[in-house]
Amino acid sequence: MKKLVAEFFWHLLVGAWWLRKCRTRCRISGIRISMHHLKTTLILLFIFLFAGNLSAQESELGNWFQYFGSKKLNQKWNWHNEVQYRNYNFIGDLEQLLLRTGVGYNLTENNNNLLLGYGFIRAENYQQDGSKAVVNEHRTFLQFITKQLINNTILQHRYRFEQRWIEGDFKLRLRYFIGVNIPLKKSPISSGDYYLSIYNEIFLNTENSVFDRNRLYGAVGYKVNNKFRVELGYMNQFFEAVGRDQINIGTFFNF
Repeated sequence: MKKLVAEFFWHLLVGAWWLRKCRTRCRISGIRISMHHLKTTLILLFIFLFAGNLSAQESELGNWFQYFGSKKLNQKWNWHNEVQYRNYNFIGDLEQLLLRTGVGYNLTENNNNLLLGYGFIRAENYQQDGSKAVVNEHRTFLQFITKQLINNTILQHRYRFEQRWIEGDFKLRLRYFIGVNIPLKKSPISSGDYYLSIYNEIFLNTENSVFDRNRLYGAVGYKVNNKFRVELGYMNQFFEAVGRDQINIGTFFNF
């Protein structure tokens, strides 16, 4: 596992170095190459090469494909939509399918967002005999997000209160998320920029065992334009007695 993670971040560093060298050579030689297309091609190439490497190894490493969308309805209201396809392996062995949506309201201009939402989760849990049991969950949630800009770094806090209906069983859960997006240059993240994304999120139940899980995440992101960005990252998720590692491939749309 450690070898695989080290290889993952080594590929990221090599890719960033190659882009910098290529940009310099293009300027010196006078060759006109679109850096936007060059960076996008490199990211896609890296994803497929690393995906192939994962599929060729026997590992407990899973993978999540994630889509996050936000539609600005007006200066105050927004519509959130989200799809997550979570796998035990890279792809094909479904762990969870998560669909989530909600309507949000900005308490201040473009910040301090209060959102009421609904989610549906289909989980396929492995049993001791190797078979899978399907568990469906319906979930409503109330969340509050606040953001700050500190020396070009975006700091975000998210507080979420969930009401969960799991096959007839009702549960409540609290979640706290803190994350940062750090630019790789001395200016705010703008179109065509790479950045680092780091977050931690803790989940707490309201009864029985209070600690539910914790997620620690690190990624390299690329902002294509003001409406679209992508992230490729690594996440460790641990519960009371066990843990799980996975690759995350995320896309973010503002439309």
